[in-house]
Amino acid sequence: MSIKPIRNDDDLQRAFKQLEKIFQAEDGTSQADERDVLVTLIEAYIGQSGRVSEVLNRKRSLSLRMVKRLHEGLQIPYETLQVMTC
Repeated sequence: MSIKPIRNDDDLQRAFKQLEKIFQAEDGTSQADERDVLVTLIEAYIGQSGRVSEVLNRKRSLSLRMVKRLHEGLQIPYETLQVMTC
């Protein structure tokens, strides 16, 4: 696990790409630990908006508007974001 602070949008994009790889990690694994730390860092950088926090903690699905904004703003593939809409 190689976690670094998120200081700018490039760091944020890097964190999202790593989160994309390990988002479905089984709880109790080192990848799940890394996922949880990344979620915390992302929340700290982009603010703990209620919706953001709920989505990253898998308590809320992404809306279509959120998917579009994440895709356009951070170039996150639609396919990756689809996982978070279910």
